[in-house]
Amino acid sequence: MAHLTKEALKHKRRRAYFRGRTAEYLAATALRMKGYHIVARGYRKPFGEIDIIARRNNLLVAVEVKARPRFAEAAEAISAKQKRRISRALEAFVMERPKFDGFNVRFDVLLVTSLWKWPSHIEGAWE
Repeated sequence: MAHLTKEALKHKRRRAYFRGRTAEYLAATALRMKGYHIVARGYRKPFGEIDIIARRNNLLVAVEVKARPRFAEAAEAISAKQKRRISRALEAFVMERPKFDGFNVRFDVLLVTSLWKWPSHIEGAWE
């Protein structure tokens, strides 16, 4: 693989960032249309981050958004380490906001394979 110039690498990262932000926007829109209320987006702590936190009734959902060209690539893109980081971040979120204490929690994944296709929503992707 040829090394990219500094400018080419910068451009590649910028495109990836905007592709990810667009995927998160599509995912949030899809969740709203399914009756979820978006509580937070881009929640970050030093030990983990959550793309979208949504709620419906007494259910609090941490949503990881993955944008990949193919469904299989998107589905396999979440490592065990990343799952642990998301779980710890959700614990911190609930501790900071006592009104969510006692809510049921779930971890979902929204897979975005195209800007022209509806995202695939995998509910309860892991425990």
